[in-house]
Amino acid sequence: MSALRLTAAAALLLAAAAGAAIAAGKDVAAPPMAASLKPLSDFAAIKDRKARSLALFQEVGKVLQHPRCLNCHPRTDRPTQTDTMRPHMPWVVRGDSGMGAPGLRCQTCHHDRNFDPAGVPGNPKWQLAPAEMAWQGKTLGEICVQIKDKSRNGGRSMPELIHHMAEDELVGWGWNPGGKRTPAPGTQAQFGALFEAWAKSGAVCPAG
Repeated sequence: MSALRLTAAAALLLAAAAGAAIAAGKDVAAPPMAASLKPLSDFAAIKDRKARSLALFQEVGKVLQHPRCLNCHPRTDRPTQTDTMRPHMPWVVRGDSGMGAPGLRCQTCHHDRNFDPAGVPGNPKWQLAPAEMAWQGKTLGEICVQIKDKSRNGGRSMPELIHHMAEDELVGWGWNPGGKRTPAPGTQAQFGALFEAWAKSGAVCPAG
């Protein structure tokens, strides 16, 4: 077989593999996306502390279950991408440290800022969340319990979690994703205030 035919055959195989990979992502359902967050003042009228805590976390969940967060908290060792949460193309994996496999680290393509001409997102801290922080496919209640569990949240105390949610720059990228990506609802400041209010109201988790 000529070199030209071999190249064409290889291209067809790669295209088929890419198509199969994208199709495989159809079972990763992106949740409905909210465009905004309720202001913290909306929850002051809820006098029952537990009910207020639950309502606050439901609002926080609009961010936690948004594709901007879920894409980097995948259920497998392969991240997802875009608002449809399709499997990452080209094929990449988490690696031992969440920074990609040897020879194909996240920083090979993802630099310290977005490169919009090629549609490649970027941030100085770009990496996957650890496997124990996987959120895809879980209920909001399950994510809540996981966030509070030091063995699955990077060993963070509640004050450290509040700081992480409200001020971490990689978390903040979700509100400034660039390109055609849908930002997380609200702002990071709003999200951080809601998360802190939830923590101070007892950090109650939804059932299930």
